[in-house]
Formats: sequence, C-alpha cells, structure tokens
Amino acid sequence: MQSIIPIIIAAVAIFSLIALILGISSARRRRAGSSSSVQKTRQAIIREATKKLSQDPHNISGLLPLSELYYKEQLWDKAFPLYDTLLNIAVAHPEVDIFTTALRQGVCALKVNKLEESFRGLLQARKLQPDNFEVNFYLGQTFYSNKEYDKAIPLLKKAITINKEVQDTYRYVGLALYKYHSFRESLPYIKRALDLNPDDKELLFAMADAMNESGNGEKALKIFMHLRPDPEFGAKSCLAAGTIHANQKLHDKAILDFEIGLKHTQAPLDILTNIRYRLSHSYISMSDISRALATLKEIQQTVPGYKDVQALIARYQELTQNANLQIYLISSNSDFIALCRKIVQIYFGKAFVKIIDINATNECTEVQTEIETAKWEDSVVFRFYRTTGSTGELFVREFHTRIRDLKVGRGLCFTAGTYTEEARKYIEGRPIDLIDKSGLIKILNKVDTKSPF
Repeated sequence: MQSIIPIIIAAVAIFSLIALILGISSARRRRAGSSSSVQKTRQAIIREATKKLSQDPHNISGLLPLSELYYKEQLWDKAFPLYDTLLNIAVAHPEVDIFTTALRQGVCALKVNKLEESFRGLLQARKLQPDNFEVNFYLGQTFYSNKEYDKAIPLLKKAITINKEVQDTYRYVGLALYKYHSFRESLPYIKRALDLNPDDKELLFAMADAMNESGNGEKALKIFMHLRPDPEFGAKSCLAAGTIHANQKLHDKAILDFEIGLKHTQAPLDILTNIRYRLSHSYISMSDISRALATLKEIQQTVPGYKDVQALIARYQELTQNANLQIYLISSNSDFIALCRKIVQIYFGKAFVKIIDINATNECTEVQTEIETAKWEDSVVFRFYRTTGSTGELFVREFHTRIRDLKVGRGLCFTAGTYTEEARKYIEGRPIDLIDKSGLIKILNKVDTKSPF
C-alpha cells in the first residue's frame, strides 16, 4: 500500500501539469481570437465607412464610426478632416453631437498644428459648455501655441480649477505666464510641473530665467550652468550664465560660458551673434584686444551692421597699434593712474613736477601739481577723462569751478574723444587748456610706459 502512494502523487502531478499547459494554450488562443476579432472589427469599420464615404462624402453612418476610431487611436491627421466635415454639416443632422464634434475637431486641428481651424471648433464647443475641462485645456493650449499668452492664461487656470489632477495644465500655465513676462507668478506652476517631470529642459530654462528676472540670480546661475551642454537650451543658457558672470565682473567665468555657448553651432544665429558680441566685451574687459577683434570681425562677417560692431573694430584696431592709448582707455584704474602721472611728468618738457594730490572718481582722474620751469612756476591741475565721446560745456564749467576752489593757476583737461563747440567757446579768456584725442595721442606717443615712474 505504501508503495502505491508515490505513484499516485506522481500521476496527480502529471495531470496537473497537463491541465496547466492546456489552460495556458487555451487562454492564448482566446486572446489571439479576441485580438483577431478586434482587428477584424477595425478593418470592417474602415471598409464599410470607406465604401459609404466613396459614394457620399457626407454620409453620417460612415463619418461617425470612422472618425471615432481614428480619434481613439490618436491618428489626428486622419481624424481631423472627418470631424471637420461633421462640424460643417452637424446643423443639418440632429444625430450628430455638436459639442463632441466641435471639441474633437478642435483637438485634432491643434494636434496637426492647424490653429485657425482649432479655434473654430474649440470656441464653438466653449459656447456650449464653458465649464468643460477639455474645452478650456485645449483652447488654452491653442492660444498658447498661437503666442496669445494673455488669452491662454485664464483658460488654463480655469482648467486647473475644474480638474487639479492633470499635470500638463500646470506646465502650460507656467510657460504661458513666463512668456507673458509674469516671471514671479509663473514660478509656482513651473515648480509643480517640474516635480513630476524634473528632466523637462524647457521648464528648467524657464524657471532659471524667471528666477533671474525676479532677482534670484544666484539660484538661476546654477541651473543655467547645468543646462550649458543641452543641445536645445545650451546656447541660451550659456548666454544667460555669461551675462550674469559679466555683470558680476567675473569676466574669466563669463568668457568660459560664452565659449561653451559658441560650440552649439546649430543654435539660432541671433543667439550666437549675441554670445559673440558679449564675448568680445568680456575679452576687452580682460584687455585681450586681439581676441576681441577676431570675435567682432566674425560678427561683422556673419551679421553686417550689427549694433556698434564696426565702430568697435575701428576703435580697437587703433588700440592694437598704440599701447599707451590702450592703457588709457581700457586698462585697470591703477595702470591708468600710473599713465596719468607719467603724462604729468613729461607734459612741460624739462620742468620740475611735484604731485600734490591725486583724486580718482568714476568720471575722471585729477592730478594736482606744482610746476617749476626755467621761465615760470605755477600750480596746475590735470584732469583726465577716459571717454571717447564728446565732452560738453557743463563738464568744462565744473572743471573751472574746481580750479577756483583749489586756488590753482591753470587747468589742463584731457579726453580720448572731442569737445563740443560750446565747451571750446567757454574756455576763451579762462586758464584752461582742452586736449582732445589727437593732442592726447601726440603726448602718449612720447610716454615711455616701460620705464618706472
């Protein structure tokens, strides 16, 4: 009896295994049959509808099932002309649900980027059901795609009040507010959307830019630097990061940002040109005139007439030929003041010069001296402007007042630009000499910058 028990157990196990295999096989056949049945149903719908529509393009019994089939399968390009036709003839056919038809026509049109047609359907649907989520959501998207952000925002916000669970709505509201320049208001929506999709680069860039515009540049800078390698938003992020660094006077970091940005050669030309323009200014700030000129000339070749590029090229080409003029215009304040001291020393030839005081401001640098020559001696104030523009009468009047306050006998005013006619008339009969760019260059050519002061 005991010897029979193992045999029975083995037999039961074999029968169970056979039953399981047969069950699986049967289930697969049922699923295959069901799939085949669905496919046959789909093919039958298409075949019957196509036959009816070939005889009558407005056949409702052909349009309705075929349009619904394509809509559920998200074949927007096939569904759109069918719903567009249904919307055109709906009034004459009471069996057509006008709201559903208008809504779906608008959605399909939006998906295939036919915005005018999308407005036609969705606006009609909204008149029928103004509080429907899909109507507000898709109509808001259509206004957004048409760059009418002021109209998109209230619709998308209303969609959120109707259904707070559709996360895409937060994305569109945030981006619409951002592009409408409501930067601070956009941030909560963008952050909510990023919580669910932290890899969305468009949202990341928008959040960084909105933060920067809202006065939170440090946090924005970290995001811009993170986005620098991105093929789509990298160039714009490099431009933004470089601009922030340049505003902070961190020109070496700005140069790195801009140079990375130029590696995105497929970026729009206007972005690349702006990067090159700002890069040239950062090179100038670092006194790297040769690289600045090369960058400016590249702009001139690709976008002739861009901003003041031609004038900058002319200006800095001249600087490459005159080291002292370069120091006068763009070197650090300490180098500039040292150059001013040397000008003071040589201006009156073999005179004995005693420097009494040096006063440097953002506008100009003044050197108060006592001069003694073989024929005369006097107290003289030298004033140096670094501007290349035109110095007017107001500045000269102020300098004359300064001469009287200091009780000195004479004043010399230098500029790398010109003086207005009114300024030159003002000095007639007054102890002031005006030295413009041409006179300045003659003096600079006599200064030996290699010799210590």
